[in-house]
Amino acid sequence: MKPGIHPDYHPVVFKDSATGETWLTRSTATSHRTIEWSDGNTYPLIVLDVTAYSHPFWTGAQRLVDTAGRVEKFHRRYGKRGR
Repeated sequence: MKPGIHPDYHPVVFKDSATGETWLTRSTATSHRTIEWSDGNTYPLIVLDVTAYSHPFWTGAQRLVDTAGRVEKFHRRYGKRGR
């Protein structure tokens, strides 16, 4: 790699705000917030709203949406309107 053109790649802790799940990885992201990890070191903390730990697709809590039923419900409520 060319020196001086790449961002700093360092250890960072990410935290899922919905579940509280945390994991240590490497990233170029930075934060003013810090957390002390189980190894005794302090790392930048990035809080995320949605991750694989809380997203319905990955947790198995995904709901199937009946799109045909939604369209029919819309037509019943508002009627079919001509152009």
